[in-house]
Amino acid sequence: MGVSGPIRVVVAKPGLDGHDRGAKVIARALRDAGMEVIYTGLHQTPEQIVDTAIQEDADGIGLSILSGAHMTLCAKVIELLKEREAADIKVFCGGIVPPEDIIELKAMGVADIFTPGTPTRDVVAWVEANLRAAG
Repeated sequence: MGVSGPIRVVVAKPGLDGHDRGAKVIARALRDAGMEVIYTGLHQTPEQIVDTAIQEDADGIGLSILSGAHMTLCAKVIELLKEREAADIKVFCGGIVPPEDIIELKAMGVADIFTPGTPTRDVVAWVEANLRAAG
């Protein structure tokens, strides 16, 4: 697409989960690596997250989900991106996700899933390699 400038990532906390420390740590690590990060804050709906990503011309959406609602929330975000013709915005997820759900999340279109204990440098490296790669 020939887009220049820093990678733009929306970091979002969908649903009722109020634990945002991990999301803030990832947001800061991405920012410190030179990316533009838009942190949406707590209790966002999938619609609000997709609206923000489109308005901000984001390359990716990082969803932080610790509530156990990852299957429903990720599916809705991906569905809305398709409906809004913005499926080129990659979705990645962090949080407490059982191994059996990781396979299903990837099948539905989640680009990658980072579970607790993943080093921030690994998330940064993945974002750099997979969002707007070779562009």
